[in-house]
Amino acid sequence: MLIYYSKTLHSPMYFFLSQLSISDIMLTTDISPNMLNIVLHERTSIPFSGCIFQYFFYSSVEAFECFLLTVMSYDRYLAICSPLHYASIMKQTLCIKLVLESWLLSCSMAFIVALSLCQLEFCGPNVIDHFYCDLNPLLELSCSDTSNVRMEAILLCFLVLILPFLLIAVSYTYIVVTLLKISSFSGRLKSFSTCSSHLTVVFIFYGTLIAMYLIPKKGQSRTTSKTMPLLYTVFTPFVNPFIYSLRNTDIKEIVNKLVYNQKL
Repeated sequence: MLIYYSKTLHSPMYFFLSQLSISDIMLTTDISPNMLNIVLHERTSIPFSGCIFQYFFYSSVEAFECFLLTVMSYDRYLAICSPLHYASIMKQTLCIKLVLESWLLSCSMAFIVALSLCQLEFCGPNVIDHFYCDLNPLLELSCSDTSNVRMEAILLCFLVLILPFLLIAVSYTYIVVTLLKISSFSGRLKSFSTCSSHLTVVFIFYGTLIAMYLIPKKGQSRTTSKTMPLLYTVFTPFVNPFIYSLRNTDIKEIVNKLVYNQKL
């Protein structure tokens, strides 16, 4: 709301921040209400179509955030490494185009897996031992051959997780090299402060995903394997607003102005 109403925040970085906020709201709306219902009432039911829709919605938003964080790293790369060309390249039309393409890619990839899940047969147990409809708990309930679906998920994970992470790493490699060329320490610190919030969110987001998918599951208890996904479905969206607001001087100045005007 602050970014929308304040003209001083009408820049590519804050436009991408607003999209990150929207995706966080969509993710928690999809996961948290039903999860709280399960916790409070111990057991609850969800129709098969609702379960597939919840998975599609959740995976679409997660994939979108991966692409959006990559776009934001490109934005920071242009701002620091090519400041003279930044305004001519990162125009409003390009920003909107990048966001729309990110949504299109993420929804398409999530739809492929969701469609494959719909084609499986579920003839055995119908109790999901999880807080929400995730891929692995659903595949465990199926009495069909799930090897093709798992292969699709692995290939799409490479496109959604690994490839964007590599692009972010390359962008920040160039950023660090550019910062090291700045002679004054204060200049380096000022330039790095513009991307510190984004870097923090990248570490939290990908750190929780790595902890979920790369830590060996043999040594994990069932409770741990169920609660680990909550790190990136609930915890990360919860801390993102604090990172981008409490550590952002521009947003804090706008809030102070609004509070001051209300007092007058």
